[in-house]
Amino acid sequence: MKRKAVTLANFFRQPYPYYFNQHSLGKLALGVFLLGFFFVYFFEPFNVDPEEQKMSYLWISFLHVAVSCLIFYACFTGFNMLKSQEDRWTVGKEVLSLALIFFLMGLANFFMRDLFYDNPYNWSVNYLLEEVRNTFLIGILLVMIIVPLNFARMYHRNARKAEAFHPASEESNRSSANQVLIETQVKADDFSLELESFLFAKAEGNYVEFHLQSSGQNIKLLKRITIKDLETQLKEFPWILKTHRSYLVNLRNVTEVSGNAQGYQLSLREHPAIVPVSRGLLKAFDQAFTGAAL
Repeated sequence: MKRKAVTLANFFRQPYPYYFNQHSLGKLALGVFLLGFFFVYFFEPFNVDPEEQKMSYLWISFLHVAVSCLIFYACFTGFNMLKSQEDRWTVGKEVLSLALIFFLMGLANFFMRDLFYDNPYNWSVNYLLEEVRNTFLIGILLVMIIVPLNFARMYHRNARKAEAFHPASEESNRSSANQVLIETQVKADDFSLELESFLFAKAEGNYVEFHLQSSGQNIKLLKRITIKDLETQLKEFPWILKTHRSYLVNLRNVTEVSGNAQGYQLSLREHPAIVPVSRGLLKAFDQAFTGAAL
């Protein structure tokens, strides 16, 4: 049982594409409205006594779905302003945010019952639970359609873009053997970094792991420095790029770029590690990797 719990916890911590940004949110809300209205109006999934209706079922369906979409739009606009970074979005955050939105939608539909239905028990707990339950049932159905479609769209888009990248040749990589003095938080730990052998750096708490390659061997160094400080010290080298909040990569040592729903994945010269490129940094990566700096 403990092993299953750990596996489930790891699943909810997995990165998940945050596609509810301000640019695409309006289109997505419109798509949700059209799909939701079609389903509610034409399939009539829940029993309603026609004698209780104060208006036609067409208007009831329209207003129910319209209010729900307004809540959807408002919630994700708020999430978009509050979230720290796009690449920190996880499966768990996605599930919790959708659950919160479905609950608010159900609550709003409950408060609108007096507008739609002539029933003395409109304000009862039973109808509150019913509206929340109905909203979750419809919401889960729509999510099962929309989320896979968005996942597939983003996956194939990134995969197609990744196919266009051509890694730097061995000759171009050997043409520049820059050495940079890296100043760490421990003065005695300062060292000279040879950029030709530098593959990538990964943040590990208050430390950074430097992955190097020398004479065909992979070398790992652990230094007390932040990834942000390291990025600042290497900013004059445009081929050293931040691809994720935890990674800096030498683009001249990238041998393959593949795409997935979250962004890109980078393979490095004779090294087993796969380095991610998060969605929020895709544009910077595209420009840097295809630029003259390589």
